[in-house]
Amino acid sequence: MSYSDAELEALARDLESDGVERKRSLSDKDRVAQAVCAFANDMPDRRRAGIVFLGLDDAGNPAGTPIDDRLLLDLAGIRADGRILPLPVMTVEKRRLFGSDIAVVIVRPHNDPPVRYDGRVWIRVGPRRAIASRDEERILVERRQAADLPFDKRPVRGSTSADLDLSIFTNEYLPRAIAAETLAENDRSIEHQLAALHLTSRDGTPNAAAILLFGRDPRYWLPGAYVQFARFQGRSVTDPIADQKTLTGTVPNLLRRADDLAAANNRVATEVAGHLTEVRAFDYPPDALRQLLANAVMHRNYETSHAPVTWYQFDDRIEVHSPGGLFGQVHEENFGRPGASDCRNPTLAEGLKVLGFVQRFGMGIPLARKLCQGNGNPPPGFAFDRTSVSATLRRRLGAISSP
Repeated sequence: MSYSDAELEALARDLESDGVERKRSLSDKDRVAQAVCAFANDMPDRRRAGIVFLGLDDAGNPAGTPIDDRLLLDLAGIRADGRILPLPVMTVEKRRLFGSDIAVVIVRPHNDPPVRYDGRVWIRVGPRRAIASRDEERILVERRQAADLPFDKRPVRGSTSADLDLSIFTNEYLPRAIAAETLAENDRSIEHQLAALHLTSRDGTPNAAAILLFGRDPRYWLPGAYVQFARFQGRSVTDPIADQKTLTGTVPNLLRRADDLAAANNRVATEVAGHLTEVRAFDYPPDALRQLLANAVMHRNYETSHAPVTWYQFDDRIEVHSPGGLFGQVHEENFGRPGASDCRNPTLAEGLKVLGFVQRFGMGIPLARKLCQGNGNPPPGFAFDRTSVSATLRRRLGAISSP
């Protein structure tokens, strides 16, 4: 929704509105993020966007705050840093209001509440913010819109909570996803917690993300949920295979196993630099490969493709192929640019962020490029077609034969 300058000025001066917050500056970024979270939850059920004005005092008058590109990027970064989950739907822009530059953050109500900031559900209670109670969380869960959900949010019919390893959920996931004081309320059932974290439908059926994160046998329900590894003695898939593995299980366990396998197939050389300083250099930067594999399993198409993610290692390169073409607002021209991100599987992405496999949304490819440069590798290459995205890491310049 777009607003005219006159509409924004009227909202800014409406001191009774529960859909507006005014901030002089970004000195307390947490409070701005809490406001974004609260507007995304739309507890009053206004079904209209909430607005944060930055550069106005409490009366709606310009505060003289400089609104530069760095401030706008910091505001936009609130969405991508992964502290608000699921990702809010918001825009950030600079507008000329009351004769001054003002930053305007417009937050739309989320289709899949509750939304959390640092593990807490923030809501609007009249003109102020508050942390939602258990009953208020239930209201938000019941308000979800069932239509047009991403595939990983859709219930996996026939599955039940017995198909999930709930010990992983309670011992590993919950302490990372939910604030400690909320967990201390011991009257929250497992069913409520699963639903509040977007992992089950209203009737308690696990969705695809829950199966991928905690399922006892993810491939039973989602046949493509695995990674196929092969190392070739040469530079072509027609050369002899030196080793091959099929990595199965939950996505977190699959990525952990991938780390071990990558380490076993990635030689490291110790080189002497200036002043007899020893420098360790890998054929392939481990964190770059980790980023590419995490992206491949996180963004792949689980809905209509039963093909695995394939990870091929040749004498001169590694190739990772992910089923499913580019998604949403990402296209070949903006692929891998900071801020150009979209998510085919947002709940799976949220889970991997909670568990520490993703540090910041939209930064995996830029980070892989930086790591390759620092290790002496050529930049990673990417290829796209309608049904797949492929990434190629080339061996470090000056490295000798592969292991």
